[in-house]
Amino acid sequence: MKQTGSKNTRRKFLTAAALPTLVMAAPVAAEAQGNAPLTRRYFRTPTGTPPPPYSPELAYGNIVFISGKGVGVGFQGDITAQVTRTIDNVEESLKTSGSSLTKVLKVNVYLANIKDFDAMNAVYRQRFGPEFPVRTTIGGVMMPDGGLVEIDCIAYI
Repeated sequence: MKQTGSKNTRRKFLTAAALPTLVMAAPVAAEAQGNAPLTRRYFRTPTGTPPPPYSPELAYGNIVFISGKGVGVGFQGDITAQVTRTIDNVEESLKTSGSSLTKVLKVNVYLANIKDFDAMNAVYRQRFGPEFPVRTTIGGVMMPDGGLVEIDCIAYI
């Protein structure tokens, strides 16, 4: 046990037995605070095509999950332009959900070519810094929109 002065700073961890209680209590706690436990937001594209078979943004309590965002079909540009556009799209979804880039906790970055890692990081540092969220980056992924990058994230509201 680590002690700092007289204050006990030992971390407490959840046990497997406590997890079901915690998971079941989360919706009840959200409702008690006057929040709906699950809020779905759907958006129709300007072309009038049906919405995709997933939620672009999904809030649960004060946590918001942003689905993968890319550059969009037909967008041209190098990796710097594509990362900039993709983060703009993520930021738009965060704002729609009542959050922002400064409230992002977790990011997943998918790159078509892992060789673009350094160029992606240059843009990422400017937009998410200086207190960075946790992140996973994966390379060698084909994007549905044909772009070079896709980003999803989890943030708080």
